[in-house]
Amino acid sequence: MLKGIPDVLSGDLLKVLADMGHGDKIVISDGNFPSASMGKNGVVINCKGLGVPEILDAVLSLFPLDTFVDKPVTLMKVVPGQEVETPIWDTYKQIISKYDDRGENAIQFVERFDFYEESKKSYAIIATSETALYACMILQKGVIKS
Repeated sequence: MLKGIPDVLSGDLLKVLADMGHGDKIVISDGNFPSASMGKNGVVINCKGLGVPEILDAVLSLFPLDTFVDKPVTLMKVVPGQEVETPIWDTYKQIISKYDDRGENAIQFVERFDFYEESKKSYAIIATSETALYACMILQKGVIKS
């Protein structure tokens, strides 16, 4: 264990976060996301047993969101025709607002298959056990300022 580091962040995940550079993207996936197939050309970090909100909060405590783009957080739009509630998005907005002044304005929504394509290009995928629907997200890392 390390002092000041959220205990939900494993050594493997800390290394990935440290190795990421400005503009790199990381997926935090829910339990239904095909993490293994989307991340077959990259790094998949297993955080099973944890939910997306606790991982999001821990990750954002260590790295800033990109300020060179308007929307450094990407969520998947609900597929047209589905009747799905997404209360977890409100939780995300609260967590993002804690770390970024743009709050919910830092979030963009993209179509499902566009989200998958972006996921394949991401630096890494964090696979959680989150059960909420449409709970996956992509974060774009910003610059660490001293």
